[in-house]
Amino acid sequence: MSDLEQFRRETRLWLEANCPPEMRRPMTSEEDTFWGGRNTTFSSEPQRVWFERMRDKGWTVPHWPKEFGGGGLDPEQTKIVRQEMAALGARQPLTSFGISMLGPALLKYGTDAQKKEHLPRIAAGLIRWCQGYSEPNAGSDLASLQTRAESDGDDFIINGQKIWTSYANYADWIFCLVRTDPAAKKHDGISFILFDMASNGVSTKPILLISGRSPFCETFFDDVRVPKANVVGTINRGWDVAKYLLQHERAMISGMGERGVGRPLGQIAADSVGTDEHGRLEDPILRGQIAAFEIDEAALACAAERAVDLAKAGEGHPAFSSAMKYYGTELNKRRYEILMSAGGIDALEWESERSKGGARPRAWLRTKANSIEGGTSEVMLGIVAKRILDLPGA
Repeated sequence: MSDLEQFRRETRLWLEANCPPEMRRPMTSEEDTFWGGRNTTFSSEPQRVWFERMRDKGWTVPHWPKEFGGGGLDPEQTKIVRQEMAALGARQPLTSFGISMLGPALLKYGTDAQKKEHLPRIAAGLIRWCQGYSEPNAGSDLASLQTRAESDGDDFIINGQKIWTSYANYADWIFCLVRTDPAAKKHDGISFILFDMASNGVSTKPILLISGRSPFCETFFDDVRVPKANVVGTINRGWDVAKYLLQHERAMISGMGERGVGRPLGQIAADSVGTDEHGRLEDPILRGQIAAFEIDEAALACAAERAVDLAKAGEGHPAFSSAMKYYGTELNKRRYEILMSAGGIDALEWESERSKGGARPRAWLRTKANSIEGGTSEVMLGIVAKRILDLPGA
């Protein structure tokens, strides 16, 4: 038995012994996601047990170094852990923007002090992060941002506004883009800085979406004092950090196109439309739509695996995350269009107990933002045309 085969066997046995049965079921509500944070609560005892066991093993971030709370696994071992979790139907023990976005940026650009301060707390689920990028007049053209950080001794004084700040009203800290040199060219003079959301002068205001719910907020900074030591990377060179982080954000968002641990689409549709004598969906048109969708879903999963392998070999294209983000979000929108079609008139229930508070139509409406957040589909296609396909005039 090879070392990797042995590792896979040991991983499977450990997961089977340590993942509670309740944590092997598809998630059905927001409460099923554990975000961590200094004011966090667990929705159930099995959720707590599963998180703490994975945290203690270093598998909330299996690929991070052990000194930062990770598992110290190499890329192949990390892939095996994820594959075995998926095979078991195990939920992610911790969902965190610190893991999916800030962590990789800190590992690449952070100082030793910044890594030691923040990474172990991210891995342990002690701090919940939000992202301060977009502004009312700086969305797709992010480099037009106007939130300013003015020098005052060893500190910056920050004034401005961010928008579409996901879960800002629950976050403990923010990673934020600020303009530190207003006289510089648009993409220059920007710095990437970290600060506590409990700082004086920070306030948030939730934004309601058409789904009737929303993770988004407006975030305001009024004379917020932040140490210059909290700048990640070089002052006025924050755009380099921002671009690197966006690659990871777009890869994270693209993952919503994959089925993960949820029930297959055909099984969900069968609950509404029924099956024929052969066990197939009664509606042949819907059956064909689901078949085509699942082929594309499998293709996305293969592309994601290929992206990981290319990155591991040092051959990954920095713009490939844009292609993945576009495809994953558009695929997720297709998933919910099919779910709405399969549900018929029942899928339009908005507040009933039977529909779990209109879970399906609210989720369908929420997907409309998938192709906007993290970079619009149009912008993603423009990046693919210019940086991958090298099309003339792009």
